[in-house]
Amino acid sequence: MAVLKEFREFAVKGNVVDLAVAVIIGVAFGKIVASFVGDIVMPPLGLLIGGVNFNDLALTLKPASGSAPAVLWAYGKFLQAVFDFAIVAFVIFLAVKGINRLKREEPAAPAAPPRQEVLLEEIRDLLKRK
Repeated sequence: MAVLKEFREFAVKGNVVDLAVAVIIGVAFGKIVASFVGDIVMPPLGLLIGGVNFNDLALTLKPASGSAPAVLWAYGKFLQAVFDFAIVAFVIFLAVKGINRLKREEPAAPAAPPRQEVLLEEIRDLLKRK
């Protein structure tokens, strides 16, 4: 029974619930980002760069023999992944930059008075009491 109680306390802690909500929202946002990049950004970019696809670039390390497939060094897939990442990162950067422009700037908290002023106010208050 102690294990169940301990698990319940762990599961309903604020941090765990916050993390679960963040993961769920992150997954949903990931779908939005994937659609934005794949459906909005990539088609015009594909037209612009002429439909270049690096996925097929590879070096044959060992040719196919019989039923054994060829051993390929598929560096093109890596280049395509790096290229896709750069595009996604840049698009996210632009989106965050645009969102930050829309945010209202919160007024800065007033600075704390210098220690010397605080001490002088305390002395003044003590003198008033006497």
